[in-house]
Amino acid sequence: MSGTAPASGVAGRLSFLDRYLAVWIAAAMAVGLGLGRLVPGLGDALAEVTVTGVSLPIALGLLVMMYPVLAKVRYDQLGTVTRPRAPHHVRAGESPIRAGKPPIRRLLLPSLVLNWIVGPAVMFALAWLFLPDLPEYRTGLIIVGLARCIAMVLVWNDLACGDREAAAVLVALNSVFQVLAFSALGWFYLSVLPGLLGLEQVGHDVPVLDVPVWEIARSVLIFLGIPLAAGYLTRRLGERAKGRTWYESTLLPKIGPFALYGLLFTIVVLFALQGDAITSRPLDVARIAVPLLVYFAVMWAGSMALGRAVGLDHPRATTLAFTAAGNNFELAIAVAITTFGASSGQALAGVVGPLIEVPVLIGLVHVALWARRFYTSPLAVPQEESTHA
Repeated sequence: MSGTAPASGVAGRLSFLDRYLAVWIAAAMAVGLGLGRLVPGLGDALAEVTVTGVSLPIALGLLVMMYPVLAKVRYDQLGTVTRPRAPHHVRAGESPIRAGKPPIRRLLLPSLVLNWIVGPAVMFALAWLFLPDLPEYRTGLIIVGLARCIAMVLVWNDLACGDREAAAVLVALNSVFQVLAFSALGWFYLSVLPGLLGLEQVGHDVPVLDVPVWEIARSVLIFLGIPLAAGYLTRRLGERAKGRTWYESTLLPKIGPFALYGLLFTIVVLFALQGDAITSRPLDVARIAVPLLVYFAVMWAGSMALGRAVGLDHPRATTLAFTAAGNNFELAIAVAITTFGASSGQALAGVVGPLIEVPVLIGLVHVALWARRFYTSPLAVPQEESTHA
């Protein structure tokens, strides 16, 4: 196959659940809001048991969502992702598309720059531009911008036919940087930069963001380490027992839908937890949502354009875009609650983050599939399209 397949061809290969994902997302939001409003005390009950400051039901939903995606990664090919090979040097049983991919080091520097320089700076600017009179919400948005995505990005990348192995490498790399850089960047953007720019201080009664490295590392270990280990062991043991053909043609189709089940469950819980706040403070939610919408659009579109400019094929440009545009709302919510309290404006801004991110990035999945027409190289064919069937 050469060139790019039309979007309708991809849609025809998708399962019923994948094809109408936007409908299920909307339904999950409505169910969550309804439950949050109609069942007294449900939000409090869901929030009582936490893992690193995140509701246990949300944590379970995220782990279920992540596991099938990481079980799809071909871990034995992670080494080949890091070095180039000419298209005619194709290993036995390997796609010529994979064989001809450029090395992932072409992705590493753009990913680090987008995630740790551009992303936080863009969110800082948008927070001050749209919320100059609401310091609590502004601080919450800045925290969301500092928490780079390590979880749900793998789901968006997979749905958009991005490069799974490259995504796994970038997520691991950004997870390390998150442990090392989060607290320092929080201090810079919340305490230092506003003063340097002559802006109003965050607030004399607002505590400085001081998050222990272990707290961040624990979040990474739970929300990435557990599903990563489970996915790796599932593939290794499954292939050892019955071979790769059985694993990818029989087992993966059975466990694959659980990623979307976990996503929908997580959305229901998120909206149920904040149903009362969303419906009782709609104007506040709208004001928080506007800079988030701009942020996701700017980061995703800019990253896709950068990927094309540096010569990436469509799967890897897609991976670059989703890893740059997504945010680690688990960490952002945990930090906001731990530092400022569960009822704070910072916590509300952290919760609104994923409520906006989920439907927006689902929409951008469809945009990414449509954008393949602009990648005319044979390398732009999405890897293993048939596995999304």
